Amino acid sequence: MKKKQLKINWPNNKVTFALDGDDWFKNASKASLEIPTGCLTGSCGACEIDVNGETIRPCVNSIEYKNKSELNVEFTSDPFW
Repeated sequence: MKKKQLKINWPNNKVTFALDGDDWFKNASKASLEIPTGCLTGSCGACEIDVNGETIRPCVNSIEYKNKSELNVEFTSDPFW
């Protein structure tokens, strides 16, 4: 089965293209962005980003198609980090 390609719109107005299952951190790097990290196990929430209005933790989630061919990413602001 062929993986779906997704267009990702980043907060710095750059665009990257990824396949379903690709790594968030690598794609952010392609857009000249760095997603903050903490524990890298999903426990701390330092890496949280909003994707089409849904908050995810990219350290434990890969890029998912979810019937959307375009993803809009925003960085969350956490007062504890």
